[in-house]
Amino acid sequence: MEFSTKAEKLQPDTAGALLYICEEACPCSENSDNETAALLCGSLEKDQAFAETKVSENGGLKAVAVVRLQDTKRETVAKAAAEAAAWAQKQELVNVCLAPFNQEAAALVAEVFALAFGNAAYRFDRYKKEAKPAKLARAEFFSGQHSQAVQTALTLADAQLYGMALCKDLGNAAPNECTPEFLAETARKQAKKLGVTAKILGKDYIKKHMGSFWSVAKGSKQKPYLIELSYFGAENKETAPVVLVGKGITFDTGGISLKPGLNMDEMKYDMCGAASVIGTFCAAVKLKLPVNLIAIVPTCENMPSGKANKPGDIVKSMKGLTIEVLNTDAEGRLILCDALTYAEQFKPKAVIDVATLTGACIVALGHGVSGLMGNNQELVDSLLAASRESGDQAWQLPLFDTYKEQLKSNFADLPNIGSPGAGTITAGTFLSYFTESYPWAHLDIAGTAWKSGKDKGATGRPVPLLLNYLRQVK
Repeated sequence: MEFSTKAEKLQPDTAGALLYICEEACPCSENSDNETAALLCGSLEKDQAFAETKVSENGGLKAVAVVRLQDTKRETVAKAAAEAAAWAQKQELVNVCLAPFNQEAAALVAEVFALAFGNAAYRFDRYKKEAKPAKLARAEFFSGQHSQAVQTALTLADAQLYGMALCKDLGNAAPNECTPEFLAETARKQAKKLGVTAKILGKDYIKKHMGSFWSVAKGSKQKPYLIELSYFGAENKETAPVVLVGKGITFDTGGISLKPGLNMDEMKYDMCGAASVIGTFCAAVKLKLPVNLIAIVPTCENMPSGKANKPGDIVKSMKGLTIEVLNTDAEGRLILCDALTYAEQFKPKAVIDVATLTGACIVALGHGVSGLMGNNQELVDSLLAASRESGDQAWQLPLFDTYKEQLKSNFADLPNIGSPGAGTITAGTFLSYFTESYPWAHLDIAGTAWKSGKDKGATGRPVPLLLNYLRQVK
């Protein structure tokens, strides 16, 4: 959908639905010239934030709504915006009148409401005979003296929605369409569209140099790919880049350690780490962020076959460490470890990997919060700050050396799973062996990347968190 801003005052006879957003000390009657808005605002109970009605105009009915914010904290604004977005998606055009907030608050309110509108308008129905696109196509923000700050906020929201929509589209695509080749081709097309560089390495390179990655990929008829996207937005093109690494298992059966059949269809979402990294990369390029950025995506399927990994197999990683495969369903770390080694060549400022890595993360943190750990506290703290500022929640888990005691093998340097307990942390500990030469953080998004049930679908997370982090990189 489209967003725009105007500096003038919103008039009651403006075409489209009207939405008035104010603070607790309501100025609706003073700033809108709209008696209906003033009456609606006056009718709100103490803990009520939203009210709507319809008024007769030119022989038809015009939708009018008000939002009264108790404060302008992001959490408060986001909650009210979600309620307003449910109303807004029933309109074609929404004119948003911002009360005379200060500049910072006006920008925040505009950004959060634009994000809520865009997410509410998202649809994925390309496989359906009768597609039903969202009715809401445009939102115009009347922002008074802060039009420039509001426009900047809307530009940010638009880029984030682009990245999130791309992430959702890839995650929601059927696994017979979204194969490793499809993922690689999508990344290539996006890079061409945005004017940046894409490098796609195939089976021959992976087989020769990435033994751990290849051990997973060889079980499928689908060819594996290593995707590398590059953007140099910093003033100094030699500045060390931030590297994002995303797990791209386009379908995960578990391999020989086969998953239960119930809900296995949701294993098409096992590439949401890859989807979020590609989406974040594209959003950062659209915003022309002053940062050097590399995205790396190892992508393949994890299938059972006569060529697949077997429990007990020993494979050699790109780093040279040997790995005993005790469970073929712990395949994400086997492809990520080689991608993390590949990242060393860029001498990165920081590396962040994103993966739907462990069901244990859902047990620990549920579906609302991503797990975060790393070998550099400054990097972890920056990501935690970005999670708070974006509302895309994450929580740090420990990565103590004592967890290495759970990763012992009689036959190889490492097993690919630890002894029982702390499964999310031992998975991160495994990856830490391959990240010793640079600052590194790991995001486990197994609980946050998609929703099950009647609202089943990819969430677009953690694009908001990652994009917010990249905006702060100096």
